[in-house]
This record gives sequence, structure tokens and C-alpha cells, in this order.
Amino acid sequence: MFTGIIEQTGTLVSLTDRGGVRRIIVEAPGIADRLREGDSLAVSGVCLTALDVDPTYFHADLAQETLDRTSLGALKPGAKVNLELPTAAGSPLGGHVVQGHVDGTGIMTALDPIIPATSPYFNRETTDWTLKARVPENLRQWMVHKGSVAIEGISLTIAGIEGPENDTISIAVLPLTYWRTNLHTLSLGAPLNVEADVLVKLAYQHLQSAKKPEFDLTEEWLVANGY
Repeated sequence: MFTGIIEQTGTLVSLTDRGGVRRIIVEAPGIADRLREGDSLAVSGVCLTALDVDPTYFHADLAQETLDRTSLGALKPGAKVNLELPTAAGSPLGGHVVQGHVDGTGIMTALDPIIPATSPYFNRETTDWTLKARVPENLRQWMVHKGSVAIEGISLTIAGIEGPENDTISIAVLPLTYWRTNLHTLSLGAPLNVEADVLVKLAYQHLQSAKKPEFDLTEEWLVANGY
């Protein structure tokens, strides 16, 4: 389990197809030297298994499901990825419960400073930012105003839901988050890994189940169905 509090970014070195999987190599001094072969870690929100670890680099394999559902397979060498090690039992939960099971990819439609860059008060290092992301239709029912969401593995709070189809979420991003994560390296139109809050998903599933009428096994039903 993760909390969406990014420890540092790493740099994607290469992607290589290897018989049905795609292997990535990530340069991550400060993280790699704390890993052992087989450890889990979140890479831009995707839970992966560390392989061939040394003090500077780690490898990981991307299965077809990961390639289909996340943005990792589309990254190019040199791309920055967000890194987080699992949360130890008993540790403070700084963000929210993040499983590392990405639900799908959204599209970054805006990443703008709160203070316009043309303003004399604009300071690139200290200003807040507004991130807007268009999310796939099958994820929209889990996007809740003031609820949590993991974007690229970052625990964030949904400040607003916009668009004629409620397809775009708006998020306030602090300067620390902007500069410590890969957000400042992304361009408009970039795919974003999105994981909905598991608690919202469970609540939604419970409500959907509650709406279903209880099945009543009757003689009429048995006759109608050939019993």
C-alpha cells in the first residue's frame, strides 16, 4: 500500500520488449539503494516489482495489462517518473490509501499558475498551480468533489468537476508538489495515470448493490424458466 506522497522522481533510461513484457530501467539514486530484488514500489502511480537492483538503477517488467491501462509504455527515455516506496505498517497516512492499481489514463488539459505569469507578483518557485485533467467515462462516477484521487501516483484533492459531461477534474497543486514531482515536466495533452480513491469505489459499489431488487424465488419464476 502507498499513500501518494512522492519521495522523489527518477529518470527513465530505456524500455525494451522482452517476450511479451516490456522491461524498463529507471535511474533513481536514493531509492534504488534501498530496494531489494522483488520489492514493490510505485512508479508514477503503478505498483511494480523491482528487478536487477543496484545502488543507482532498478529494472521492472510491464505486463500487457499495465501497458494497456497506464501511460508507462508510452514514455520515452529521459522522462521523469514519480517514485514512492510502500508505507510501513503503523506509519502516518500522509495522503490517502493508494493501491498502485491504476484505473485508467486521463489527459492533462491545463496546468496553469494561480497568478498569471505576466503579473509582477508571479514567482515561478512559490506560486500555486491549477491542474485540469479529462478522465475516461468509466472513471467519472468515482470522481467526487473534495474527494481524493491519485494522479501520476500523487495524492491530490479534487477541487472541482467541470465540463458538459462532468469529464474534467480541477485540482490545486502546491509549489512543493509541482516541483518535487514530474508535473512540471509534462506538456498539455500528456497522459496521466489515474487511480480513484478505493473508499469511494467501495461506497459506490455498495450503493449500486443496494439498488438491486432482492431476488424472490417463486413458483411462477421456476415455471417460466423451465424448472
